[in-house]
Amino acid sequence: MKRICVYCGSSPGANQAYTIAAHALGKVMTDQGIGLVYGGGSVGLMGQIAQSVADHGGEVIGIIPRDLDFREVSNRSLTDLRIVGSMHERKAMMEELSDGFIAMPGGYGTLDEVFEILTWSQLGLHHKPIGFLNVNGYYENLLAFLDHVKQEQFIEEAFRQLILTAEEPLSLIDQMNRFDHPKVDKAKLALKKNKK
Repeated sequence: MKRICVYCGSSPGANQAYTIAAHALGKVMTDQGIGLVYGGGSVGLMGQIAQSVADHGGEVIGIIPRDLDFREVSNRSLTDLRIVGSMHERKAMMEELSDGFIAMPGGYGTLDEVFEILTWSQLGLHHKPIGFLNVNGYYENLLAFLDHVKQEQFIEEAFRQLILTAEEPLSLIDQMNRFDHPKVDKAKLALKKNKK
């Protein structure tokens, strides 16, 4: 992987562990020669991950929609800050520029972005690895819910396995480097189920 897109909060969150994890992830990425693609903000975990990668000499590409440019306090110190017209353009450019995706702790925006990229993977629109950095068990309840969704047969087992998880950045990136996208045709699966 040459670049990883990191989705994360524009807030630092309630626990200092999130900021520590952002700095650790930035260092692991740069140690492995991996650049960062992210939402372009200078505040919260977004700002921390960008600062960490930059401090360790890595490439940082920020992408922010014009109408969020001031609200999210865009990071003007980036060598590559791209201002786009909409959230749709932002998400499409993030996918295009990235070889993998990591969700750190975050809110609605983080969840929106990571679930859209998961859906694109399920549909076969890309075959890139997607990981959840489960800092202090942040995603435990969400992962348990997704297991419930799988049990209720709204997600196939193969597609549930699209989500890689780890509590430590190095472990997560190692999993991402070994990822092999499941060879499942969602359309054929749906037809087969509906015939039952």
